Amino acid sequence: MLEAQAVTKVYETRGVQTDALRCVDLQVGEGEFTALAGPSGSGKTTLLNLFGALDAPTSGRVTLEGQDLAALTASQLAALRLAKLGFVFQAYNLIPVLSAVENVQFVMELQGVPPAERRRRAMQILDEVELADLAEKRPLEMSGGQQQRVAVARAIVSGPRVVLADEPTANLDSRTAAQLLDLMEKMNQERGVTFLFSTHDPQVIEKASRTVRLHDGAVCADEWKRDL
Repeated sequence: MLEAQAVTKVYETRGVQTDALRCVDLQVGEGEFTALAGPSGSGKTTLLNLFGALDAPTSGRVTLEGQDLAALTASQLAALRLAKLGFVFQAYNLIPVLSAVENVQFVMELQGVPPAERRRRAMQILDEVELADLAEKRPLEMSGGQQQRVAVARAIVSGPRVVLADEPTANLDSRTAAQLLDLMEKMNQERGVTFLFSTHDPQVIEKASRTVRLHDGAVCADEWKRDL
């Protein structure tokens, strides 16, 4: 599904170079529920951004379903993200002036889904994440956990092949985080969506079927907990 081949990422700030990733080789298969774990600065968010076509490697190759992302134009990358990828961010990234159901519909609107159909699908997914009764609420009228559930619903509703989640539990209490992880695991098992997280949360690491550990920009361990 996703593959990094000898991937290096170097950032330069005021003439100082930082090696965010150092010759990373990693394959993520279809249907995985995988965590990229490591301390701050280990390179996990950078790698997630490369897989999400939000950034490009300094060297090496990143592919999605065998397609080299470097070979695509900016418009082709945007179309690929819209069609195949869902994103869940630490800061939720909901549009504050839109209601929950409008936020969930947003990606489908970009995809050209007719209004009645996207409303139907948005309400269905909100019901699945137990937020149908808050469909008309705006983000500031919801708790952090509720906002992150809306973000997961938005990421899933358009039928992506992969959901990339960057520290999705970082702003949540342990109980809410556990509920969110249960929800994403259910989506993984029932819908077959591949999930890849960046995290340093022990709850996420415990829940993941596979944990890839990064340190100083390199993979230092790759652990499977159970069969998918």
